[in-house]
Amino acid sequence: MIQDLGRVHATYFRRTLKSLTTNERRKAVFFEYAISLLDSFVCILNPAQASAILVHMDYTPGRVVSLQPSATVILRDLGKLSSLVGCTKYCVDVCPEIGRTTVAIVADSWTAQAPQISELRPDLVIASVPYQEKAIAEIMKCGARFLGLAPKSLADIYADIAVVAGIMDARQEGSHVIWQMQQEIDAVRSRTVQLPRPRVFCEEWGKPLIASQTWVAELVEAAGGKFIGTPGAQISFAEVAAVSPDVIIAAWCGAGDRVPLEKIIRSRQWENTPAAKNGRVYCIRDEYLNTPAPTLIFGVHALVTAIHPECFPQADGLRCISQSVE
Repeated sequence: MIQDLGRVHATYFRRTLKSLTTNERRKAVFFEYAISLLDSFVCILNPAQASAILVHMDYTPGRVVSLQPSATVILRDLGKLSSLVGCTKYCVDVCPEIGRTTVAIVADSWTAQAPQISELRPDLVIASVPYQEKAIAEIMKCGARFLGLAPKSLADIYADIAVVAGIMDARQEGSHVIWQMQQEIDAVRSRTVQLPRPRVFCEEWGKPLIASQTWVAELVEAAGGKFIGTPGAQISFAEVAAVSPDVIIAAWCGAGDRVPLEKIIRSRQWENTPAAKNGRVYCIRDEYLNTPAPTLIFGVHALVTAIHPECFPQADGLRCISQSVE
């Protein structure tokens, strides 16, 4: 096919050579010469050899810009952090080792800016939820390959890891990362399967009040709780109070572990919920639940400690309300 294509192009230029200007004629002659070399080269190859050459060409991105911490964590765990040339300040919070490198800091996938990205000359831009329409337009202006992730469930997250691993030529590492996540989550599930299942309200945002995403609901179930509300949906303070949650967990996007637990219980009039009365109100670090990446392993351990503290020791990234509310 390549050989035939070369002959067609060469024939076309021979026929049109006379109608071209001197400059154009020179370019055409040069192109014809290049095609003839390709033609000669292909002639000495059989189809299997030609295919092998194409297969062994390296298309692995060498310059990657990550616009969300989840993508950066995945790259790190795949052993591909050396390909990173740009990321957000939130990525540095999750992967502090980046702070010791020359990786540029850029806006995230909510506020992406084309000039920032283009300046880094990336082969690949990876972004993930949340997006704004205008931010996607900015990313597309850069002309680099763009991988946009939008996971909802744990299965989606595993698939995203596999996709990134395939693009970065790290399939074996990707399989191991996925296996490790599944093993950790399944180990927690197996230890809670016979335990009581308290009602758990878990929120990712406070104003408006929004329940955590589907993958968090799955982790709550694995940790031996019963998730209250519709994942990712807005819910009222009264609706939460009406279902009498036994455990309340706040993991606000971008807030780290700084959610004011005592304040939200008072301002929402949740003092009479079982969770507030028994001091079962917790904050879990934002990146442990809201980053759809291998960091969710820390999240499931924090959740199981909050839901079944009688069976599990204190976990990293978990903070309890200072005292029960009477």
